[in-house]
Amino acid sequence: MAEQQPPDIKLPDPVEFSKSMAGIAERSQKLVSEFLERQQQEGNGGASALDPMNIGAAFMEMTSKMMADPAKMMQAQMTLWQDYMRLWQSTAQRMMGQEADPVAAPERGDRRFKHSEWDENELFDYVKQSYLLTARWMQSTVKDVEGLDDKTAQKVDFYTRQFVDAMAPSNFLMTNPEVLKETLESGGENLVKGLENLLDDLERGKGRLKIKMTDTEAFELGANIAVTPGKVVYQNDLMQLLQYEPTTKQVNKRPLLIIPPWINKFYILDLRPKNSFIRWAVEQGHTVFVISWVNPDEKLAAKTFEDYMMEGPLDALNAIEKATGEKDANVIGYCLGGTLLACTLSYMAAKKDNRVKSATFFTTMMDFSDSGELGVFIDEVQLAALEEKMNQKGYLEGAEMATTFNMLRANDLIWSFVVNNYLMGKDPFPFDLLYWNSDSTRMPAAMHSFYLRNMYQENRLPEPGGIRLKGVDIHLSKIKVPASLISTREDHIAPWKATYAATQMLGGPVKFILAGSGHIAGVVNPPEAKKYGYWTNAKNPTTPDDWINAASEHGGSWWPEWGKWVGGYSDGKVAARKPGDGKLKVLEDAPGSYAKVKAQD
Repeated sequence: MAEQQPPDIKLPDPVEFSKSMAGIAERSQKLVSEFLERQQQEGNGGASALDPMNIGAAFMEMTSKMMADPAKMMQAQMTLWQDYMRLWQSTAQRMMGQEADPVAAPERGDRRFKHSEWDENELFDYVKQSYLLTARWMQSTVKDVEGLDDKTAQKVDFYTRQFVDAMAPSNFLMTNPEVLKETLESGGENLVKGLENLLDDLERGKGRLKIKMTDTEAFELGANIAVTPGKVVYQNDLMQLLQYEPTTKQVNKRPLLIIPPWINKFYILDLRPKNSFIRWAVEQGHTVFVISWVNPDEKLAAKTFEDYMMEGPLDALNAIEKATGEKDANVIGYCLGGTLLACTLSYMAAKKDNRVKSATFFTTMMDFSDSGELGVFIDEVQLAALEEKMNQKGYLEGAEMATTFNMLRANDLIWSFVVNNYLMGKDPFPFDLLYWNSDSTRMPAAMHSFYLRNMYQENRLPEPGGIRLKGVDIHLSKIKVPASLISTREDHIAPWKATYAATQMLGGPVKFILAGSGHIAGVVNPPEAKKYGYWTNAKNPTTPDDWINAASEHGGSWWPEWGKWVGGYSDGKVAARKPGDGKLKVLEDAPGSYAKVKAQD
């Protein structure tokens, strides 16, 4: 058998290496100085500043409950020890050339251990399995602690998983075979480049780590992303209204209004022509209008949830009538935009305003009693700290919200980039979805505080009159508008079983469609992709489990299914309408100036 050749080891050029390290040292010193100066300016801030997530109290309570049952803890330790003995035996068998089944294997879809060395090399296979055993033991032990309230148990479980993910051997130089190979072959150039990438991200975040997820220079709104032809035909302090150019000779008489969430920018529905829901809806003969929310600054600090309703969908409906001559419209609300739509419809019902003829809710929560893992971030201590921070500036920084969402999928949206950017020393790949994900938005202080407290913390929306807007009690049961609910089966932001509750709360006929995949991919799923599939059921039983057990599964995208449903409310056909044809003048080209404002501007 031929001898295995050792990997080529490249030695770095000493002059270039010295220059690189000198530059890194200078930038590092500057960052540390700026950090210390900022800490001094911000001051102590009390206990909430030291633990703004209120994690310490949760883990102290968990520890006290755990120590109260030492026998259970000892049993857990024994189970871990037995698993390690099995792993030692399995590894020894492999080292002697024998076959051995793994004691622990990564879950399906776990891409951290995709490199072949994690399986083929006995040492790295042992490191991998050792980590998986310990991680699963830690998480199961924490989950089994009795006596914790649901909120504390959820928080402990979430942050234990954050710790477990952070400690993965794939995240460290000496225990990642792919990084080791790259280091040897490049003479450590990957680590120097990675350190430069790290400093770049710290500088962009002004001392806080702002991980670069994609090549931000590769995309430009209106040039190669958000390119469906359209115009801005109306604007106010909170939004611009976009009207898209028709591509059919005739269009549905009743226009279509889309209300996106203001936590993100609207162009998630118009990334590229191949996956643009807006383009597709135009091609189906809809006159499409989309709200593009402003990226607010301190001047809009006092804007409330009521203002978002009045200056958002209600102003948009008035503008659409001027643009098209049509008083009625079909309306879509996405995520938080859907929650706003539900409130608006109840307000309109009280005002005898029946302009909305059908309502579609994309991944929308109306009952927040099961808010998924986002509930981890909502308690009195955290809300008070957040409000204090918002009141200082008048808004919540876009990066704060982005970090929260990234933590929900830390391995994909944090640690994969740590490995790629900092350990491998590579630049991130251009990806339209991640560009959008990084294009964060700010939140006005008054509106965001109202939303978090009344929806997430106190769950007032399902209560008749629990929320009052512009002097009107909100009653979801008074909404008689035909509704279609589109939820996604793997949604980590709006869990589908939580969104299903709306089928029992709305007062009109409801069609519920459950799509495959998650909060974004499940919605942005064009028919051409032929992916994921969806489920339908002619009835809406009381529980989501009963619904899915009797549901029919279909292949491909849900878009055509919804298209047939909304087509029933089109009110016939008229000649195609172009932006500017009606009483509203064209202000500028889509995607408009509001969408182009960056959170850091």
